[in-house]
Amino acid sequence: MLKAAGLTLAGALVLGIAAAGWVYWHLNDNITSVDINSALGDDRPARPTAPAPSASASEVPTGALNILVLGSDSRSGAENSKLGGGDSEGARSDTAMVVHLDAGRSAATVVSIPRDTLVTRPACPRPDGGSTAEAHQVMFNSAYAVGGPVCAVKTAEALTGVRMDHYIEIDFSGFAKLVDELGGVTVTVEEDIDDDKSHLHLDAGTHHLDGEQALGLARTRYGIAGGSDLARIGLQQQLVKALLTQISRTDLLTDPAELYRVADAVTGGLTTDTGLDSLSDLIGLGRSLRGLAADDVRTLTMPVDPAPSDANRVVARQPEAGELWESLR
Repeated sequence: MLKAAGLTLAGALVLGIAAAGWVYWHLNDNITSVDINSALGDDRPARPTAPAPSASASEVPTGALNILVLGSDSRSGAENSKLGGGDSEGARSDTAMVVHLDAGRSAATVVSIPRDTLVTRPACPRPDGGSTAEAHQVMFNSAYAVGGPVCAVKTAEALTGVRMDHYIEIDFSGFAKLVDELGGVTVTVEEDIDDDKSHLHLDAGTHHLDGEQALGLARTRYGIAGGSDLARIGLQQQLVKALLTQISRTDLLTDPAELYRVADAVTGGLTTDTGLDSLSDLIGLGRSLRGLAADDVRTLTMPVDPAPSDANRVVARQPEAGELWESLR
């Protein structure tokens, strides 16, 4: 009898270890990564002087980090196609944010870069060994369209003078799934939104949005402020804080099943640099941010002026934009 019980327990233990191993492998396998450091080499802004290492691995990391976060409108896959329409070609980065995490992870600054900003797009390396051509007075989001994540990072660094320590990209379906798994987000809109292109129709007021509605809010443009990209950025920044608030209300650490569902939703639509391409890397970053609340996050938009050459485009306003980026180096 004892022998049978022991075999049963051993079998259950083996199955449990195997299941845990499969979960870890599955979540790791979800993540797509790009080796940006190797592609760009040393022709980049300098990293800040590294601080002394923490005395213990359990301590909060002490170094500041800058992360380029992009929302990709890639239509590849049935779910993205359903949410965004169109074909799988010519994906763009219509949402671009530089997330600056202060040393000690006690505060963060999120700076949005308008997609319509005219920039000089540097020559960017291609995977086949060639390169894209340098281009002047082109929209910021064209960098991703012509050269993918590597060119997006290189263009962001050229614009800001800030070294991007990491890169994170999430697609339509990944964002929508994340919001759904967190139970939705609550936002307040100050005007009616009636936008057929983003499939969003809301009256002014407070709403609890599901994933598809939240994605529509992040994408809506033509239903607000005369189609202003800057107004859309305001809604995107509001969503960032709403997500942080919802995450703080969801105790993922005490509910492994819920933690798995959220992790599966996030990693399934995620592309990162190779420094964040494993579950352990992402968990480490997440743990370092566990004390960060929505009130600790400052949201800004890069100061811009209308472009002299095109009233529908903007250019970085100087010296304000330069001073902002200098504060994040």
